[in-house]
Amino acid sequence: MLIAPLVVLAMANAWLEYRSADNVAMHQDERLLSLIPLVADSVIGQSGDRPLLLLAPPFEEFLKDRPGAAAFAILDPDGKVLHGDEWLAGLPPTDRAPEVHSEEHDGASWRIVRQREPTVLGEVVIVIADSSDPRQQWARSILLRVLLPNFVLIAAAAFAVRWAVQQALRPLLSLKEAVERRSPRDLSAIDEAASPEEVRPLVDSLNRLFGLVNAQAESQRRFVADAAHQLRTPIAGLQAQVEAWAQAATTAAKAQTLALPTEQVFKLRSATRRTSQLANQLLALSRADARGMQAQPEQRVDLKALCEGALEAHLDAATARGIDLGLDADPVHVMGHEWLLRELLSNLVDNAVKYTHEGGCVTIRCGRRGSQPFLEVEDDGPGVPPHEMPRILERFYRVQGTQGEGNGLGLAIAEEIARVHRTHLQLQPGTAGRGLKVTLPLPG
Repeated sequence: MLIAPLVVLAMANAWLEYRSADNVAMHQDERLLSLIPLVADSVIGQSGDRPLLLLAPPFEEFLKDRPGAAAFAILDPDGKVLHGDEWLAGLPPTDRAPEVHSEEHDGASWRIVRQREPTVLGEVVIVIADSSDPRQQWARSILLRVLLPNFVLIAAAAFAVRWAVQQALRPLLSLKEAVERRSPRDLSAIDEAASPEEVRPLVDSLNRLFGLVNAQAESQRRFVADAAHQLRTPIAGLQAQVEAWAQAATTAAKAQTLALPTEQVFKLRSATRRTSQLANQLLALSRADARGMQAQPEQRVDLKALCEGALEAHLDAATARGIDLGLDADPVHVMGHEWLLRELLSNLVDNAVKYTHEGGCVTIRCGRRGSQPFLEVEDDGPGVPPHEMPRILERFYRVQGTQGEGNGLGLAIAEEIARVHRTHLQLQPGTAGRGLKVTLPLPG
């Protein structure tokens, strides 16, 4: 945007320079024509075939000022040179009107005037030539004195402007990089003081937008957490009653003393369990939200102790289904949120025990691979088809054809907790391509 006007100005300057040269050339033509009568008056006689000359001082000065760049000749009416430079011979003018033209001779451009003039010898043709014609020298002059300096100036201006713009926009570029590095979940305000003054209104508008979005998201999180918390107590009471009812139904089924069929009681128990699990998971999901945990300090967490606790918590459920729940744990400590990692591991083990076939095997692992700590749960169950691997971390998504109770939130909660710890779950088939292996690499 700056270079284009500068180029236009350079061309305009060149045109003005040419017009100036053209004006100078017109004055030069007028001066050459004014010298014609002086040359005619310089003829004072004849010596043989040649005229005798006594050059007028102005014309003599003209010749001295242009050594090698000025020439003249006196021709007879037929164009034959009587005196002067032979190369100026040529057809004379047909009348008294002057002729002015340009001609190349010996590698130079000459401005030549011819005119018939009366002298003491009669009518002759006076020819005066000058090789200092500004129009002929215009091309070299315009290149060396106008275009070349202007284009050098344009190039220097381009580099200077580029450097100046980069320096001026460096704070803006820093702001751009800071926004690009942000997590999509980071809605904290941008530091206005670190932004260029020209873009502070934009930063202020962005901060207001971030505040509104954050307030809306916070309101949503509070609603989910409050709703889940309020549901836990009545659902827990309902589940206790239905569990007791189901146990009584099993005893009374043989005596047929229960008005409601036993099958319907068991379906009601299953629905109550799912509702209770959903409320607990929604509450856990709300508490595990990455934005809410960023401000809370991390502490040193013993992963081996977490694995041992998960083994104890799920051992009864695994034993009831004949599942071999094993532990392969090496001592390792990481910085993180202990209760969140406990929730993550509980969800992974619960999923593995729930969906592994009876008599299967589930292994809980922790330790280091190289220098990186990890948590891992592997089972030999039905596994997950490769095309559905990316989707099982989505909320409320369940693999098609999955048997058993579930809400599709277990792995979603685990992934949310992984984000809090600046990492992600890694999913892959288990040993020999059977089952599912879920690994959580953690910062060392």
